[in-house]
Amino acid sequence: MISRLLAAVLAALFLVAPAMAEDAELAKLARASGTPDIPGLKMVWLAPWGDVASARPWRNIIVHQTEGPAGSARGGAQAQAKNPTRRGVTVWVETDGTVYWAVAENLVPTHGDGANRNDNKYIDNRSTYRQVVGDNSIGVEFAGNFPDVAAGPTDAQVAAWKILVKVLRARYGIPLDRVYAHNWIDYKDARYCEGCWLATLARVWGEWVASFRGAPLGANPESTRPPTLRSHGFRARATCAPGMTKPAAPSSRTIAASIPAVAAIPAAHLLPARV
Repeated sequence: MISRLLAAVLAALFLVAPAMAEDAELAKLARASGTPDIPGLKMVWLAPWGDVASARPWRNIIVHQTEGPAGSARGGAQAQAKNPTRRGVTVWVETDGTVYWAVAENLVPTHGDGANRNDNKYIDNRSTYRQVVGDNSIGVEFAGNFPDVAAGPTDAQVAAWKILVKVLRARYGIPLDRVYAHNWIDYKDARYCEGCWLATLARVWGEWVASFRGAPLGANPESTRPPTLRSHGFRARATCAPGMTKPAAPSSRTIAASIPAVAAIPAAHLLPARV
């Protein structure tokens, strides 16, 4: 019994210690100025960071999808850099995972639709209705869902987002529950749920890290797995897109076995639970 407990303790330390060290270094970089090299991210700085104390007091992150083809993030970011307050966002993510920082942190691009959603279809909108808006939310735009708007992000975009969302949260002190999909807070295109897959992943990743680090040493591994997408109001589609294999539905009792397993479920196979 003691040997099993010791093995569990060592396993927990083996997994957590490197992640904590990486997160501490990332948090340090996230408070920097200029154009820092961020491990794991290919950053193109069209606007450098300034003193974070002088940045806009961003309180939320809104995840958008451009409904533009692969390659369109670069053009969108360049146009945004020339006219920072035009309709668009501060950060653009290409299908190959390249991240374009387009706008100085003290400027506000025009994005969002005034947080006009109040039907509680995806999340409880009491705390978002007319409150999560462009001038208090930093926007991140993912390119590539054209011509199929329901197409999910690429593997490279998911990998970049996993790091980018940590950087944004650390730099501006944004809590996990203030990462929103555009469709959660505004009435959008009924054909798909804009940003929902990526915002859900961000919350799943964050909750898994928090729960794992907060678990007592030797805790049952079942209690330290990441939350299911079902817990965020998602379920697997009953049908599949042509030529695609139906994914297994997340367990309703336990958490998905690993973050990669969660990320492997195609976004096109997910729908809000209440639809």
